[in-house]
Amino acid sequence: MNQNSDLLTLRSVSKSYGTVPVLYGIDLAIRDGEFLTVLGPSGSGKTTVLRLIGGLEPLTSGEIRLDGQDISGMPINRRPFNTVFQDYALFPHLTVAGNVGYGLSVRRVPRKEISRRVAEALELVQLGRFADRFPAQLSGGQRQRVALARALICQPRLVLLDEPLAALDLELRRQMQEFLKSIQREVKTTFLFVTHDQEEAIGMADRICVMQAGHIRQLGTPHELYYKPNCEFVARFFGENNLVAGTLGEIRGEFRAIETALGRLVCSVNGQPHLKAAAAGASGFAAFRPEALHLAGDGNADNRLSGTIADLAFAGSSTVATITAGGDVAHRLRLRFPSRVDGSALRVGETVALSFAPHEGHLVLA
Repeated sequence: MNQNSDLLTLRSVSKSYGTVPVLYGIDLAIRDGEFLTVLGPSGSGKTTVLRLIGGLEPLTSGEIRLDGQDISGMPINRRPFNTVFQDYALFPHLTVAGNVGYGLSVRRVPRKEISRRVAEALELVQLGRFADRFPAQLSGGQRQRVALARALICQPRLVLLDEPLAALDLELRRQMQEFLKSIQREVKTTFLFVTHDQEEAIGMADRICVMQAGHIRQLGTPHELYYKPNCEFVARFFGENNLVAGTLGEIRGEFRAIETALGRLVCSVNGQPHLKAAAAGASGFAAFRPEALHLAGDGNADNRLSGTIADLAFAGSSTVATITAGGDVAHRLRLRFPSRVDGSALRVGETVALSFAPHEGHLVLA
């Protein structure tokens, strides 16, 4: 395994069902040994990508390469991949051990070898004592781990996970997120994980591929997508960015102004040459996260805003305030701050002064 090398590449991959296009010539490289999450809303094409890679659907055009070799027409049973589905797809008449070892039985692996590898796989997913139980006797989380053990036992080059945690309750989902990531690190197998849940993607992925309407909108680390979205869709979909529309103004070193209905705002363009090169007067957005917005006195002298508190939501460790600003042109801004500090002092209907530091703002072109 070499995490600097590409295990699998998609080149100009398109998919249509009849006359209805679903994917539009996407390019994607999956690195050997990484945990890559494909993230997007329903209908974005993320599950179609997984199915094309797994051989469950034929390509309309383009190619898929494994270690540089074109496998676009390779049948599913010859691809060194395994899939964990949302419904787990376990055989109800087989025991846990029977389900996990099924793939090895099909490959005519000797029984003694199957028993040894099944025992190892079940210990890996912490289900060794459940080997003789049937799927109906297990919890949802346990069935999910059986499906994972079955996917890993044949030592695939790539494990495809199609929203496998969607049916679990919140606390169990969080536990399974940590478990999946720890297993991936231990076995050092490449994981491609499909989800519509941003928090799930942030907590698990080495890199995230954000999709919309059959296109890849951004590919990068969770940190890059969280703090430097490259388009309006990613900024709105990935987290709770505040976006204020305006026109780009002058550049001051690593910062650039944008003229908005809320006044002149200054945001960082550090490491973003396309934002420096954009013409003055071009349309864009000032994007800043709720936690970057402070009550007056806590922020920078730049980027001062004022507005009226329209709503307050207590969230335990923090309070989220929705602010209406801009007079005739209403802008809804979200502010997040520690509950014990300011939450009890604020009231709906009050006017507040706000600010955010330029280095905590980011420009997005329209």
